[in-house]
Amino acid sequence: MIITRTPFRISFFGGGTDYPGWYRQNGGAVLATTINKYCYLTCRYLPPFFEHRIRVVYSFIERCNEIDEIQHPSVRETLRHLNFSRGLEIHHDGDLPARSGMGSSSAFTVGLLNALHALQGKFIGKKQLSMDSIHIEQNILKETVGSQDQVMAAYGGFNRVVFAESGGISVEPVIISQDRLKELSSHLLLFYTGIKRTASDIAGTYVDSLHTKDRQLREMRGMVDEALRIISGGEDIQKFGSLLHEAWVLKRSLGAKISNSELDEMYDQARSAGAIGGKLTGAGGGGFLLLFAPPELHSKIKDSLQGVLHVPFDFESSGSRVIHFDHEEDFSAAEQEKQRLGNVVYREFE
Repeated sequence: MIITRTPFRISFFGGGTDYPGWYRQNGGAVLATTINKYCYLTCRYLPPFFEHRIRVVYSFIERCNEIDEIQHPSVRETLRHLNFSRGLEIHHDGDLPARSGMGSSSAFTVGLLNALHALQGKFIGKKQLSMDSIHIEQNILKETVGSQDQVMAAYGGFNRVVFAESGGISVEPVIISQDRLKELSSHLLLFYTGIKRTASDIAGTYVDSLHTKDRQLREMRGMVDEALRIISGGEDIQKFGSLLHEAWVLKRSLGAKISNSELDEMYDQARSAGAIGGKLTGAGGGGFLLLFAPPELHSKIKDSLQGVLHVPFDFESSGSRVIHFDHEEDFSAAEQEKQRLGNVVYREFE
């Protein structure tokens, strides 16, 4: 049995410039961090005692005999990608809900790839883990997603991720003192809006027209370097919050579905209570609201957002990891094939 733990992420600046349709022509960069909220995937070879060969447990339970029967897109295409032929059981658990703007879909794919490789006795490096996940989501599933979520889930940490026109991706850890990192973290608040949406659906409303948003995207890309200068140069940390607000205003101009009246009201209430800046995480449209505010005003902001769930969090730096590895009794492929074809009858134990 294998268990992987893969972190969710918060993207501060540069979101939108990580779509290949943009950075393949203009380059891009994001400033993001992973947090101590995780996607857990448990995988094991399925013993040949069941009528099904594949069992997938998430918000639904699927029991299948062939990969083509699997309804979960990422599970189906990841198994195809790896030419997986063994009977298999997969369980998913997450600290945060899906479709919430925290990179949950990519964390799932990264964690599943990590688990299945480990189950086969193979080690996969962070670079291959992120690139394979990008390939599955963008090229096989044809989802309208960027390339930062997969990279952040695989590598973990607080990073500047640069996307080259050649397609190359580099991950540059942010070098600041622990005291400065704690100061930044102490100014952040995360709230769950309760509004679920599919990131690719929101992104699909504006990604095809990114070439018409040249000014906004170049400004958003420039904010990555400006934010790094603020936090690494010892400037007033409040400037980071002001820059977040500027970035949010820019991002809202990319598409009509990035925000709505309900979300705008939450943000305005928080700003009236003392928040300097903030944003909706991910593509927008719902999910989580990240706010930046002086610590002494956090209680006032929470009171202003009564009924909106506050989610405490910390930064994390481990990325996707195998946290449990245990050899179980191995059943040969021949035995599994007999079971699949119904040629073996198993007596029920008393």
